[in-house]
Amino acid sequence: MKPAPRFGARDAAWPGLALLWLASMPLAAQTALHRYPDADTATGEKLLREHKCSTCHAAKVGGDGTAIYRPAGRVNTPTALLTMVERCNTELNLGFFPEDTAAVAAVLQRDHYRFKASPPAKAAP
Repeated sequence: MKPAPRFGARDAAWPGLALLWLASMPLAAQTALHRYPDADTATGEKLLREHKCSTCHAAKVGGDGTAIYRPAGRVNTPTALLTMVERCNTELNLGFFPEDTAAVAAVLQRDHYRFKASPPAKAAP
C-alpha cells in the first residue's frame, strides 16, 4: 500500500496566502482583479476539464451540474466567486496558484455568472 502524499506547511499555506494577498490589495486593485482582466481563460478552461469540475458539481446538485452556479444569494459578487473557486481549490487540494484561481473564475464569470463590470472609481478632487 502506497502511503498518502505528505504536504509541508508551505503547501498548506497557499490558500491562506492567496486570500491574505487579496485582502491586502487596495480596493481599486481588487476591483480590477475581480473583472479578471489578465486571466488566461484558456488555462481556466483546461483546469475545469482536467479536474472534472462539472462531474463533481453534477454529483452535488444533479442534472448537468450548472445549478451549482446559482446558489441562492451565496455567489452574487465577483469577490464571492473568486472565494468559492478558492474554496474548491482548498477542499479538493487542487494545487491552484492565485492566477489559476483567477483563470477559473474568469471562465465561470464569462459562461455562467456574467456580473456587470463596476464603473471605474472617480478621482478625488
